[in-house]
Amino acid sequence: MIETNRPASVPAEDEPDLLRDQFKQLLRYRRLLGAGVGIGLLGGVYLGISTSDTYVATADIVLRAPTDDPFNPSLAPDKAINIGSERQVALSSSIANEAAKKLGVTAKDFAGLRSGLQVTNPPQTMVLRFTYTASSPKEAATRANAMTEAYLLKRQESLDVTRDKMVKGYQDQRDPVAKNLDELVRQINSMPAGTGRDAAYASKTDLQSKVNTLNGNIAKLQALDMSPGRVTSAATPPSDTDGPGLVMSLALGAAVGLALGLLAAWVRLVFDPAPRSEGDVARALRAPVLGYLPRPKTGGGPLLAAGEEDPRLAEEFRSVAFRLAYDSRFADRRRLLVVAPRGSSETAAAAAVNLAASFAETGKDVLLIEADLRTPVLASQLPTGVGRPRWSQAPGGASGDGAAHGDTDWPDGRQLVVDAGESGDFHLIPGEPVRNVARALTSPRATRLISEADSPNSTVVVLAPPVLSYADALALVDRVDGVLVVCDPRAVHRSDLSRIRELISGAGGTVLGAVLHAPLPGEKRGRGGKAKGSAPAPAPASRPSAPQAQPLTRQPNQGQGQQGQQAHRQAEPEQHIPGDGTDTVALRTVRMGRR
Repeated sequence: MIETNRPASVPAEDEPDLLRDQFKQLLRYRRLLGAGVGIGLLGGVYLGISTSDTYVATADIVLRAPTDDPFNPSLAPDKAINIGSERQVALSSSIANEAAKKLGVTAKDFAGLRSGLQVTNPPQTMVLRFTYTASSPKEAATRANAMTEAYLLKRQESLDVTRDKMVKGYQDQRDPVAKNLDELVRQINSMPAGTGRDAAYASKTDLQSKVNTLNGNIAKLQALDMSPGRVTSAATPPSDTDGPGLVMSLALGAAVGLALGLLAAWVRLVFDPAPRSEGDVARALRAPVLGYLPRPKTGGGPLLAAGEEDPRLAEEFRSVAFRLAYDSRFADRRRLLVVAPRGSSETAAAAAVNLAASFAETGKDVLLIEADLRTPVLASQLPTGVGRPRWSQAPGGASGDGAAHGDTDWPDGRQLVVDAGESGDFHLIPGEPVRNVARALTSPRATRLISEADSPNSTVVVLAPPVLSYADALALVDRVDGVLVVCDPRAVHRSDLSRIRELISGAGGTVLGAVLHAPLPGEKRGRGGKAKGSAPAPAPASRPSAPQAQPLTRQPNQGQGQQGQQAHRQAEPEQHIPGDGTDTVALRTVRMGRR
């Protein structure tokens, strides 16, 4: 037989599939996405309203460096002007003070005058762009032009002061030298010819050269073009308000809000301990996902899906059973343990019942064992008839070993028959509250009961309590081997699934796969809420071909002790129950209850 399920290896996915899967996972956090879009829309409304009565005027200035030859290509303006420093000067309070004097702005409105100005520098240019924002078009243009004029005036004054200081410095150096030169000329005129007069002429030549050099520097400074710059584009009153408008603001806000929502959803996805996809479940369990149960249309869904108006649930269980049947690990032993991680196990109970019905539909002799001895409910929720089990009597007609020694009260030798409608019927060993659960599950009679799968064409399905809540399932793993995990991916953590795999592997079992399902209706209102459909529905009319029989009435034995159990067994023959085990009861639709 070919093994179709390979849990140890997860098929590689293409990058587009991974991106598509991650995007689908982000859409799970609709609240975060909606909150992001809502915040973005509020921001867009604020932007649209706040910019509806603001106007912006712009003026451009090209800066010039002082030069004696403006047509000299060797002079680089960017080397002589620090554009960053000039931008800071344009934003300084001295420029604002000069503009305030011209505009007549009082000291009280001086801060508002400065706050409306922005100065920028386009890249790779010597241009300063003055942008002023005001509540009226005329005011914006007037103040922008006033700021540019104040800046040019201040820059002109700064250049003139710098030149005057340099000229004065040269003059201060020249005047003593010129005075010495005049004195030396008078001495030369009175000196006779000779060596002394020649030496005086040499000194005169040096002093004259220094005076000429200083005079040349002064003349050069006085000849400089000190223009600070020119206005290339004066500010004019704008015709439209600043900002994108209310419609565009809403669109931009929605886009930005959606981006923020996606970012928040991605962060939430990264730190979400729950499995984000079926691939995460498969990687945590190292087993494939065999099926995803559809959400039932009514209530919590029937316990046995065969014959319901919505056939999707029954078909999904048939698909899971088909995949298990073609798994060589299950086909060799034909023993299946169905468990839930923690919490409610009602969906696991429904899975066990429907898988038993699906296996019975293929012609197998199916035995469903309710190993949940803490809260057994299958016998009360399924219409059953009595059958005669083969395992209840030891060879030679003697009772089982466990019954002889009184080691346990379960299994007690009773076997019920469940009619699954068109799928056929299967046998049920109902659970029974016992004093020692561990001893009952590991008793020789329980072992012999599970070994029924060794018979030809037989299959045993065992339902156990949640594996992380009780150790009951682990006590059965070494005899059942194949484990099916039934869970809600949004209610379990990846660490829980990994722990389940480690516990089952350590006990000598194998996880055959997982069956995923949506949250139950009761769980949406909180874990303390009561799920719908906990009470059994009335049974429909039985099939004409089957005799009418009453289902077994199982009363709880808590607090009654051994005497209550014996009295219950003695009262059973008084009921109308055929003794050959061949009669069945027509299946009634039963809603799943809280376990």
